[in-house]
Amino acid sequence: MRTGYRCGTRHLGAWSPSRPGPGYRKGQRAVATKAIVGEKVGMTQVWDEQHRAVPVTVLKVAPVRVVLVKTPEREGYGAVQVTWGFRRQNTLNKPEAGHFAAAGVEPGRKLVELRVDDTSGFEVGQQLTAEVMAAGDHVDAIAVSKGKGFAGAMKRHNFKGQGASHGNHKKHRSPGSIGACATPARVFKGTRMAGRMGGHQVTALNLEIVQADPDRELILVKGAVPGPRGGMVVLRDTVKGPQAGRNAKAGR
Repeated sequence: MRTGYRCGTRHLGAWSPSRPGPGYRKGQRAVATKAIVGEKVGMTQVWDEQHRAVPVTVLKVAPVRVVLVKTPEREGYGAVQVTWGFRRQNTLNKPEAGHFAAAGVEPGRKLVELRVDDTSGFEVGQQLTAEVMAAGDHVDAIAVSKGKGFAGAMKRHNFKGQGASHGNHKKHRSPGSIGACATPARVFKGTRMAGRMGGHQVTALNLEIVQADPDRELILVKGAVPGPRGGMVVLRDTVKGPQAGRNAKAGR
């Protein structure tokens, strides 16, 4: 199962242990054990103990309320559906109102599904805060990247472009020839050309949490996180690379 969006609620998926995906190694967790959702505030810098400037992305992680708990026995996989913020009752349609009413949870701004390995520790109505994560944890940040609109081949695919010396007339940023020859007499699928750029789900792997402050509802992540300011970001403990095994041994 590939990470992506599902109809109705935003879904955080992961590769199933029964169907290992790219980068999967024997003995490695394929599904996150904990996750949280927040909003991107922007970037700043903090100073570490060696007085070095560390660039960080600030995420506002408001307390989220559990609306639905999915189990492998009932739905076939483990996940927690959460919401945050508050929304007026008269802005909900009937399916949304019924969904929140059945759970007995106050309506929130959005519904987000967090795929986790074990859901036994969650219950409907429970609140999750930024204390789910701790400084030193390594996480994956999942968000929708900034939309760039229709872009040319040089911007979209980092093409070099054509020569800018004598003999080139208004073709400096042209991608060049895209065809083959009389055989096969067509353009191959997947040829890198101009088109829509950005606006896709992006996962930044193995980012380190510098600070988690539940009182101020903030999490500081080292480095850049995909998406625009105000965009939704899902944080889960990393499931690939060497840090996945280290987090498991540390009990994080």
